[in-house]
Amino acid sequence: MSLRICVADDHPIVQEGIRQLAKGAGMEVVGVVDSPDEIFDHVTLNQPSVLVTEVRMAGHDALKSLEKLKSEGHDCGVVVFTSNQNPTSIARASALGCHDFILKTSSCANLMTAIQSAANGSPPPESSLLVTTKARMRRSNAGPADSPLTNRETQVLRHVSMGLSNREVGKSLGISVETVKEHVQNILRKLDVNDRTQAAVWALRNNMI
Repeated sequence: MSLRICVADDHPIVQEGIRQLAKGAGMEVVGVVDSPDEIFDHVTLNQPSVLVTEVRMAGHDALKSLEKLKSEGHDCGVVVFTSNQNPTSIARASALGCHDFILKTSSCANLMTAIQSAANGSPPPESSLLVTTKARMRRSNAGPADSPLTNRETQVLRHVSMGLSNREVGKSLGISVETVKEHVQNILRKLDVNDRTQAAVWALRNNMI
């Protein structure tokens, strides 16, 4: 049976391009959507091996739909295929369990390889934006020598500074939302700052992100 793909992208030329690439590689596009609201229903209906999705479609956040997929037990691999190079988007994709993050400036071969790897569970290459971003976020000992933060608080601060929500931080680090909230409060108190933005500025000034 051919590898089954769902495509979530609001540009017809991208939809058709992936369809033709998939056909040439012996894969099958079984669903195409152009709105984040349609992702869950199409994946549920078509049961693809891999979902290829943009970060945003028609001005709406497509990554939010991935959390519902995971919570409902869908285990299809997810490859983000986008022109969005924002580090926050890469960090969120990592936290939400995406398999790879491919830019639309990449070669067709790279996209097809990422899809195949997502389907069979092979790890992405070490050069992958997702891999390098995940490694950077999980570093625990990169703060200044006089930092008042623990290693875990340093990890949490790095995630927060990249724009992740408490829920996304928890998913990335494998801890509960309540634990993340406790760490964030400790971070704000120890750094003597009022909010997450000021904490992020402190992290940036101290070369932590």
